[in-house]
Amino acid sequence: MPHVNVVIAGKTYRMACGEGEEEHLAALAAGFDARVAEMRKAFGEIGDMRLHVMAALTVSDELAELKRRMAALEAEAKHLRGAAKAVEAAQEAERASLAEGISGTAERIERLARALGRTQPGNSAA
Repeated sequence: MPHVNVVIAGKTYRMACGEGEEEHLAALAAGFDARVAEMRKAFGEIGDMRLHVMAALTVSDELAELKRRMAALEAEAKHLRGAAKAVEAAQEAERASLAEGISGTAERIERLARALGRTQPGNSAA
């Protein structure tokens, strides 16, 4: 199992990770380190543990907000898929109705043409 050395708040930690996840873990640690530095700048030297907890809570809050937004977007997507299916069904019904109307109109035109053909001068009915 690979290991990565990460630095958070000036301290080095050796972390295990899955094969091929080394860069991802290093990037996560760098992001967390930046968050801790941001907290230190805002609140001063209040202790590493407290800064780490505050940074972790901030990240957790962002994650919770993203999960909430993702759930809302998934619900909206589900609603839109349902609406799209309803529109497709309505369009299919409209196409069927139009096809039926065109077919009926074509039959009437054929009947009129036959009737006109029988009644024109020069056409002898046998």
